[in-house]
Amino acid sequence: MTDKSTEGSPAAAPASCLRLRPVRRRLGLPSTTLVAVANMIGAGVFTTSGFALANLGRPGVVLLAWVVGGGIALLGALSYGALASRIPESGGEYTLLSQTLHPLAGFLAGWVSLLAGFTAPIAVAALALQAYLFGDSLAVRPEWIGTGAILLAAGLHGVRLQAGVVIQNIVVVLKLGLVIGLIGFGLEHVGTSPPLPIWEERPPFELGAFAVTLVWVSFSYSGWNAAVYFAGEVRDPERNLWRSMVLATVFVSLLYVGLNAVFLYAAPAAAIAGHEDVGAIAAEAIGGAGLRRIVALVVALALFTSISAMVMIGPRVYERMSEDGYLPRWFRRSSSTPSAAIFAQAGLAILVLWLSELAQLLGYIGFTLGISAAGTVIGLLVLRRKEGPVRVPIPGYPVVPVAFVVLTLSAAAWMALRLPGQAGFGLATVAAGLPLYAYGRRRHRAGP
Repeated sequence: MTDKSTEGSPAAAPASCLRLRPVRRRLGLPSTTLVAVANMIGAGVFTTSGFALANLGRPGVVLLAWVVGGGIALLGALSYGALASRIPESGGEYTLLSQTLHPLAGFLAGWVSLLAGFTAPIAVAALALQAYLFGDSLAVRPEWIGTGAILLAAGLHGVRLQAGVVIQNIVVVLKLGLVIGLIGFGLEHVGTSPPLPIWEERPPFELGAFAVTLVWVSFSYSGWNAAVYFAGEVRDPERNLWRSMVLATVFVSLLYVGLNAVFLYAAPAAAIAGHEDVGAIAAEAIGGAGLRRIVALVVALALFTSISAMVMIGPRVYERMSEDGYLPRWFRRSSSTPSAAIFAQAGLAILVLWLSELAQLLGYIGFTLGISAAGTVIGLLVLRRKEGPVRVPIPGYPVVPVAFVVLTLSAAAWMALRLPGQAGFGLATVAAGLPLYAYGRRRHRAGP
């Protein structure tokens, strides 16, 4: 049976979309929401505040950045939900931009997803997992720990979809219970020992520094759009896609603000500024070495489920690009899951893991993904103008989508001014996709 929501899709969609292998819609609202939650709660929330505090100098301003970042993510979730309900197909920004703006825009978004959207974030989560579990205490290189985690996640999802999703959901629920328990325990100890000052005088609020921190925070919130990457496998997509994104975003925003209130106010500011394992440092400040070990295990569990979610989601983009002729045919699925694409994703993430450092990746990912997300919402506005409010209803139109685009691009512009190296690397990633698109376009025209 043809899904009526896909009838009349914009003509810009690649013709080979008609040859997509039929995929059963097996994921309901709980699984879709939990995958998004698992994808969001990863390395960013457990590492960013240390770098942000060194950048901004005031815990209150850092916490404000987390609140503002959650608001921006909610604007994005509402906008993406409207677009995904109109185009409920897998492939994420690749599919959405191909059908709203141009196949080139879609390809570049897919290329960005390959590198900045999943490969680099998986490596970031693995790097943070190493830092929380062992720090510098290992006799061997800690990259082996991250490598093992990535391979385990690939094995979990690379064989059979349903088994991987069930295990993922169980672990995510366990993780959420532990994180909520940590927040409750930590908030009881906030302010029991006065934090040590880093600066003799409180530094003034600086918009540029705040904008850079927002880009870092946006990486921590990335994943609110997870459902659009496997939308073709979601039951009742017109209802469940936008609901899953909004529910996940609101829930995770509350968790993030609570966690960072604990991190920033339960430990001496001088102890966490500039450090990546802020959760472990805060735990030791309020409960000693024993609590630090417990929190390190909780965070490691959270980071592994984030790795697992991204290893599951990302390859759906590459599978779709392969179906359209822009990537090699072996990326396509031969069973219930795109195994070849999953293991290729794992291999790329392991390569980045061994070659990069955590702090270098945070800004690059946030900047590059921000541009891609803003472009996708611009595509939503273009589609709304073409088809009208009846076919493309948008909550809070035009304020919600326009505010998301303006805030996201403004933060990216400030970062480009203050950290041109990381922004330049992000723009270079986008530019590198142009010759690949030209090559893939020739292969697409030549046919299989």
